[in-house]
Amino acid sequence: MSKPTVFLYDGDCAFCSKCADFIDRRVDTPASVQPWQWSDLEKLGVSAEQCDAAVQWVSPHGPTVAGPDAIARLLRSASGAAGLWKALGVTLSLPPVRWMAWPVYRWVARNRHRMPGGTAACSLSQAQREAGRATA
Repeated sequence: MSKPTVFLYDGDCAFCSKCADFIDRRVDTPASVQPWQWSDLEKLGVSAEQCDAAVQWVSPHGPTVAGPDAIARLLRSASGAAGLWKALGVTLSLPPVRWMAWPVYRWVARNRHRMPGGTAACSLSQAQREAGRATA
């Protein structure tokens, strides 16, 4: 059985969840957009560490990719009247843009607790969140 096409995000982060909700509402993609914390990572072939580090695009049609590369794949998979999303995905895949996308992605990831919809939990790694739950 082949693995499904899935876009994994951090479901414990309010900013990430808001972004995923936007994707669900606006981007017609065949991928299932789901929090990695509630996904069968072993079946998908990714680790919690990979998912904690960046969003993941898991597809039976190619290697798993992360961060802005995953976002580009998600946008390029858009169907229907999705010319704008596909164009953004293609643009994000182009070398000059792609090279700049990774530092921007890392900056946003480090500062997501300051972004609209972000909370203090967004600034913590999964290990830190789990440690906080254990002591609470």
